[in-house]
Amino acid sequence: MGGRHSEPSPPPPAPAPSLELNAPWRPVNWSEKEEILKELKVLHPNVEPLRILMFGPVGAGKSCFINSVQRALLGRNVICALENTTGTGESFTTSIKTHKMKKSGGGHYPFVFSDIMGLEIDGEGIQTEDINKVLEGRVLDGYKFNPRGPISENDPKYNHYPKPSDKIHCLVSILPADAISRMDYSVIAKMKAVRKRASELSIPQVIVLTKVDNACQVVNRDLRKVYHSRKIKEKVEDSSHKLGIPLNNIYPVKSYHAEITKDTNVDVIILMALRDIVNFASDHAEDVYESKKE
Repeated sequence: MGGRHSEPSPPPPAPAPSLELNAPWRPVNWSEKEEILKELKVLHPNVEPLRILMFGPVGAGKSCFINSVQRALLGRNVICALENTTGTGESFTTSIKTHKMKKSGGGHYPFVFSDIMGLEIDGEGIQTEDINKVLEGRVLDGYKFNPRGPISENDPKYNHYPKPSDKIHCLVSILPADAISRMDYSVIAKMKAVRKRASELSIPQVIVLTKVDNACQVVNRDLRKVYHSRKIKEKVEDSSHKLGIPLNNIYPVKSYHAEITKDTNVDVIILMALRDIVNFASDHAEDVYESKKE
């Protein structure tokens, strides 16, 4: 009787791709903190203050990022925007609030952050029309957003005659890197609708991708690996695909959370994002100024 032929062994499984890329997909000068601070301190835009609007889903870390920016600018722990840590799924910020950024030694930088209510699912949270009115400079500080309807022109917080400094000069979408794949479609649809109105107004737009340390274990161990991380690169590409913002306008960052002392690496990636955001806002304000002169 003939022997049975043994089946060939299956090939070994292909090795999983490395979590780290061989080269960074974006170069970083980790020693340029003081250089960026110097650039920001001598900024003199055509419009003051430059107004930067932070918006995004509930829990994305808008207020935390604003506090981290102020902390990077001052070099010490601060609280300028109140934060919520309970994770209720509802926005902790309910009204529009302008945050001035202090300079070390006194005075303020010529840019401010406008913080608004977070986007919620199923029609809850801030109305898209309200965000559009904020873009146009028609909503005054302190207005409490109503999830059931947009601001009325009869409201005392409605600005009928917005000045150039009341309008938004850069729109910043705050997205959480650790949850971007689970974002609800209704929230993405709202963000796209706001982006469309911002584009009609020629307002520059960027994404700040927060919580990169939660999204990637490599980055959690060493923040300087943020641009070597395959996973963070994928998150950046995913956010670009979802909102249609180019890759070079997307900034992965780690905000301050439990730390009470400064971390130069955290400061550098925050200040890298801030420098571009402020420059984009300044360029937009200059373009508007020049077009009115013509």
